[in-house]
Amino acid sequence: MKCPFCGHLETQVVETRLAEDGGFIRRRRQCGACEKRFTTYEKPEVSFPAIVKKDGRRIEYQREKLRASLNLALRKRPVSTEQVDGAIERIEENLLNQPHREVASNRLGELVMRELKKLDKVAYVRFASVYRSFEDIDDFKTLVDEVR
Repeated sequence: MKCPFCGHLETQVVETRLAEDGGFIRRRRQCGACEKRFTTYEKPEVSFPAIVKKDGRRIEYQREKLRASLNLALRKRPVSTEQVDGAIERIEENLLNQPHREVASNRLGELVMRELKKLDKVAYVRFASVYRSFEDIDDFKTLVDEVR
């Protein structure tokens, strides 16, 4: 590991810790030349499948976009950040376990709806009304009856 202070190529690991959530490893290192200490973080690199939009375009999966969609549906609802994080992790785990390198956007939408249904029924209806492009009040009624 190259020292960020002097550029020396040899550093020594002084301490290694697993992060609280277990998602990455934190290492304290010390430079062999200037003896300054710095911290590095290691986390696994995962490759999510590409998302295939309805028009055929392929886009890269974006965790931030998923979080924004969930937060919009959950706006002013009593759902904690930890619960949202758990939902995102379950959706991502499902994506990573897909045997294909591409996933249709409607499949991702269905995964989001399944998680929202578990978290908050109102947020589920909000998301479904936009996702399924409801045309009239009967579509809402059918969905609300399904949720009950």
